[in-house]
Amino acid sequence: MLKYYYRSDKGKVREINEDAVAVYEQSAEGFVLAVVADGMGGHQAGDVASKMAIEELNKAWQNDHQDINTKKSAEKWLENAVLQANNRVYEYALSNSSLTGMGTTIVASVCSNDFLVIAHIGDSRAYLIYQDQWKQITKDHSLVGELVRTGQLSEEDALVHPRKNVILKALGTEKNVTPDIYSAVWEESSILLLCTDGLTNKISDKEIHQLLWQDCSQQTVDQLIKLANDRGGEDNITVAVINHQDKEVGDSHC
Repeated sequence: MLKYYYRSDKGKVREINEDAVAVYEQSAEGFVLAVVADGMGGHQAGDVASKMAIEELNKAWQNDHQDINTKKSAEKWLENAVLQANNRVYEYALSNSSLTGMGTTIVASVCSNDFLVIAHIGDSRAYLIYQDQWKQITKDHSLVGELVRTGQLSEEDALVHPRKNVILKALGTEKNVTPDIYSAVWEESSILLLCTDGLTNKISDKEIHQLLWQDCSQQTVDQLIKLANDRGGEDNITVAVINHQDKEVGDSHC
C-alpha cells in the first residue's frame, strides 16, 4: 500500500513561497497523484504559475482518474494533463501583462501498487530510493544539467556554478512544451521522492537516502526541510514522499 507525506517551506531568505505541492488520492482505485512545482517569473508570478499548474492537474484528476487502469493509460493521462496545464498557464500569462514570462517547473507522478509514472519539466526532481541505493529518475532541464550530461562540467562544479539557476525548459513559458515521461514497475519497500532544487542544492543525494530509508515519515520530511534551512535556506524548499509499503493508505502534511 502507499503512504505519503509532503510539505513546502519558503526558506529563510525569500519573502514568498513560489513552490507548490499537493497529493491527491483515489482510495477506491488505490491510485495517488503527487505534484511538486517551483514557480518563476518574479513578484507574484511564480506563485501564480506553480499553484495554477497543480490546480489544473487536480481538475483533470477529479474528472478523468477513472480512465487510469494501466501503466499505459496512466502515461497518456499524465502527459495530457501536463500539456493542458501548460496551455492554461501560458494563456493566462498572455492575458495578464503583469505575469508575462511566468512559468514553473513540474514533476508529477501517478502511483499505484503495481506501477508508477512520472512527468517532468524543469529542474525539480524525482528519485527512487531503495535499501542500498538511490536513483535520480529525472534529468534536469537546466544549463548546468546539460553541461554535466555533455561532460563539460562536473556534478561538484555544477553545485556552485554561477548560472545553475538557468532553466532551459519550463511549464507555461511556451505554447508547446512536452514533458519527459518515465514509467516503471513499482517495487514494494521502495520510496519515491519528488522535490524542488531548494532541497537538492543543500542536501546530498546520499544524505537524503540515509534519512528517508531510516525513517520514511512526516518527521523526516520536516527534518530534511530544517536541514536545508540550517544550511542557508536561500530558496523555497518542497518535498513529497510516497512510500510503497504493506500498510494502510494514509497521509500526513502541513
